[in-house]
Amino acid sequence: MSIANIIKSIQDIMRQDVGVDGDAQRIAQIVWMIFLKIFDDKEIELEIMEDDYQSPLPEAYRWRNWASDDEGMTGDDLLNFVNNELFPALKDLPDVEENTRGFIVKEVFTDSYNYMKSGTLMRQVINKINEMDFNSSDDRHLFNDFYETFLKDLQSAGNSGEYYTPRAVTQFMVDMINPQLGETVLDPACGTGGFLTSTLENLKKQAKTVEDRKGIQESVLGIEKKPLPHLLAVTNLILHDVEVPKIHRDNSLARPLRDYSSKDKVSAVLSNPPFGGVEEDGIQANFPLSYRTKETADLFMVLILERLKENGRAAVVLPDGFLFGEGVKTRIKEKLLEECNLHTIVRLPNGVFAPYTGIKTNLLFFKKGEPTKEVWYFEHPYPDGQKSYSKTKPIRIEEFDLEKQWWENREENEYAWKVSFEEIKFKGYNLDIKNPNKVEESTHLTVPEILSKIQEKNQKIYHLTEELNRILG
Repeated sequence: MSIANIIKSIQDIMRQDVGVDGDAQRIAQIVWMIFLKIFDDKEIELEIMEDDYQSPLPEAYRWRNWASDDEGMTGDDLLNFVNNELFPALKDLPDVEENTRGFIVKEVFTDSYNYMKSGTLMRQVINKINEMDFNSSDDRHLFNDFYETFLKDLQSAGNSGEYYTPRAVTQFMVDMINPQLGETVLDPACGTGGFLTSTLENLKKQAKTVEDRKGIQESVLGIEKKPLPHLLAVTNLILHDVEVPKIHRDNSLARPLRDYSSKDKVSAVLSNPPFGGVEEDGIQANFPLSYRTKETADLFMVLILERLKENGRAAVVLPDGFLFGEGVKTRIKEKLLEECNLHTIVRLPNGVFAPYTGIKTNLLFFKKGEPTKEVWYFEHPYPDGQKSYSKTKPIRIEEFDLEKQWWENREENEYAWKVSFEEIKFKGYNLDIKNPNKVEESTHLTVPEILSKIQEKNQKIYHLTEELNRILG
């Protein structure tokens, strides 16, 4: 049976279980089980390669010893084992050091749950998972392809859409930043790990020796606050041959900015920080007074500026609200333009993140260590014959060929224009500058375009209200 058919069978079985409610829970349930199977298959490989390999898991809780026998535990016995033995043991693994295989398991299971209520259905799911061999390059390659579509399902899984950035967007941003061997690359809000896996693929193409390949594993860093995307990201990196993913379960904003030193600085940042999020008052206190705000994306921008090395590069996804926002946003943009060369803003059209959000987004590319003299804008067009993106018609990497061809030989055209720093400063650091070269088409708007405009206006009202509240104390 093909990988796709195996996963479809697993999903069909799981939908029969009364304990699994909705796509997000179904995905979380499937992934912790697949994680343990992948972990065990990797251990089989390590036992062959290393004579003295010892598993960090107690024998009874290794996949091979409780799950691999198709005629093994089932029904209430299986359910009791998983709920009352397996999960408590993995959540509380003793004597595990940070950045070890045991630490990864413990961190993954700290906030994982078994949602299934039927041990009989769980056995059926386990038996299907056993049909996959993650030590087979064919199976792993096919599963990698499927995993990407699996992650896309999060876009329609309630609020979980915030954890997934379309692959075309992550790939384009990584292509333009072009991380090099020996550089450290960070995503401080890594979601399901899309930027990290794209970076890994970029670095693997450069690797020529065993040392190069080992170095890659140490150079890709992620932080994710929430348990589901953290589990998905860790699994994603293991599937990309990273033995011990350096993805921490934490809130990047929870550490005071003043505590960062030179050893915490990185060569490149690639990120899509959650926008529209609101942080608690205690988090704001970790930032200098002039940059304190409840808005998550704004705080992430301040953090990114702090963590970049001199000459470090960054590509960040931000909503239109950041470009035109005032108050704290103005001060952050002033800091960005004075400390970094914000050389490019790619303006994405409506629907790139559909159906999770219709808000228009932008890709900001900048380099730390030299002030901005001018900002180039590129307005990404829809493909011919298309007026929006959707789940069935997503943005494709081939569309970014326009930007790539223009990138090293920049000239103004119907999609591209530049604005001087002086003009931006004169406009109060408003970066929401419209395309002066655009050929106007019909004024009839589609429903998604109307909804997007309403969202933009609501965003502006929200930012103005927040700033007024701040002024009034």
